[in-house]
Amino acid sequence: MKTPKRIQPLVDDGLVDEVLSRLMSGKEADVFVVRCGDEIRCAKVYKDAVKRSFKKAAQYQEGRKVRNTRRARAMEKGSKFGREQQEKVWQSAEVDALRRLADAGVRVPRTYGMLEGVLLMELVTDGDGEVAPRLGEVVMDAEQAREDHTLMMRFIVRMLCAGLIHGDLSEFNVLVDEEGPVIIDLPQAVDAAANNNARAMLERDVNNMRRYYSLFAPELANTRYAQEIWDLYEAGELTPDTELSGDAEEDTHEADVDDVLAEIKAAFEEEEERRQRLRDAEQPD
Repeated sequence: MKTPKRIQPLVDDGLVDEVLSRLMSGKEADVFVVRCGDEIRCAKVYKDAVKRSFKKAAQYQEGRKVRNTRRARAMEKGSKFGREQQEKVWQSAEVDALRRLADAGVRVPRTYGMLEGVLLMELVTDGDGEVAPRLGEVVMDAEQAREDHTLMMRFIVRMLCAGLIHGDLSEFNVLVDEEGPVIIDLPQAVDAAANNNARAMLERDVNNMRRYYSLFAPELANTRYAQEIWDLYEAGELTPDTELSGDAEEDTHEADVDDVLAEIKAAFEEEEERRQRLRDAEQPD
């Protein structure tokens, strides 16, 4: 196929030899299958903020540190330079998260570099060499569901121990290859220690995984890993190899009704976004 304009700099620099096909077109980025020498990889082309529709982006970026003070001031003022720098921070956040999580023992795609807003990374494939399916496209028996759910809880714990929360984890951004689940899509990854919404986002990630896997192993619906993980984290007792029980004492404090309603509304919006992303990805070119 014709080389997209945004990928041309990678071709010029010898990082990409050929663009083979468009893999996905989403609201935040377009992903292409590319050939790099003898290897097949993928190139993720981030969309500009004006074309991107990721809701509440500022909520996810809260707490992210910018070392360059000039850049930080520009971002706060919202100048043209500041907006450009904000875009670079948004894009580089995924590269940083992928590398940190790989080092922490979380299964994520391997990265090969970023150039001009394009991330070159591993193409996750199945046993036949085809693009690995999303978790939401996979049917499994109860035993496999329990095994993979346990693994996902371990990954979430390791992410948190590395200081990160995915923030948008669902069956639509987990791929499944021969070895099991692989977590993808991390530009919105949350700083666990500095973001005021960290706990709520962790709970949503954990509960999304519980909801999906419980379709195949119904007893998982009664587990309470989110609260257990957060309680251990707050107490400073969470380690990458912590053995979880799935049990936790029920939080009986009186809920703020307005906060609860806001969370319900946000959950509906997030679910609709996930469904729309899946519909967009399935649309033919």
